[in-house]
Amino acid sequence: MAVIITFFIAHWYLSLFFQTFFLHRYAAHKAFTMSPFMEKVFFVLTWLFQGSNYLSPYGYGVMHRMHHAFADTENDPHSPKYDETIFKMMWKTKSIYSDITNKKVEVDKRFTEGVPEWHAFDKFARSWVSRLFWATSYFMVYWFYADVWWLWLLLPAQWLLSPIHGAIINWFAHIYGYRNFEVGDTSKNFLPLDFLMMGESYHNNHHKHGSRPNFGGVRWHEIDPTYQVIKVLNAVGVIQVAKQKTVKLEKTEKKAAA
Repeated sequence: MAVIITFFIAHWYLSLFFQTFFLHRYAAHKAFTMSPFMEKVFFVLTWLFQGSNYLSPYGYGVMHRMHHAFADTENDPHSPKYDETIFKMMWKTKSIYSDITNKKVEVDKRFTEGVPEWHAFDKFARSWVSRLFWATSYFMVYWFYADVWWLWLLLPAQWLLSPIHGAIINWFAHIYGYRNFEVGDTSKNFLPLDFLMMGESYHNNHHKHGSRPNFGGVRWHEIDPTYQVIKVLNAVGVIQVAKQKTVKLEKTEKKAAA
């Protein structure tokens, strides 16, 4: 049992880290920079740790820029306002993401400019050969170490971690939580202390200040775990973070936060 639980938790956080660090903060928002070599390294690391859930940095980055540009409108790739269920929203998201990644739709240049792209690697990493390799690898871990039946219930989730991570934020963080900032959409901070989503749940903060590498830091309890890693990577020269002004609650919003 201990092996499976450890495996699931490690995969949850490592997959999520590369989604929020590389796909979201770097590919979509350019919250920091890195060399072309390190960019390729993070492509590979994202594949290793997302595995069967691998998402193209290009497809994710372009779609996420569209989400910010059209948040909670009919053109938003994923909004609870326009989809009756979380499953319908995520299926639409999958279709839009696939069309963007496969370049079946023409996208405005403002959404594609500067988004990292490695077509040959994406083609391999998104292939059914790759996905089945990882899915089978996870299955074998469960085959050897799942000593009680209910542990097998975790395996389907592990095959689909990236969509699950996306659904948590794109659905629940637009319905439940609190707001530090009044923005033109329904984004909320889903968790006051983000122990689950590596800083992603500070969604309202992020919609107010999209290019900041730190999604937390507005209230004292908003600690962004991914930003702590970003500070270390910046200190050792793996990435370069531009100096950011400290974000404070605006005067009228401070009263609401008190």
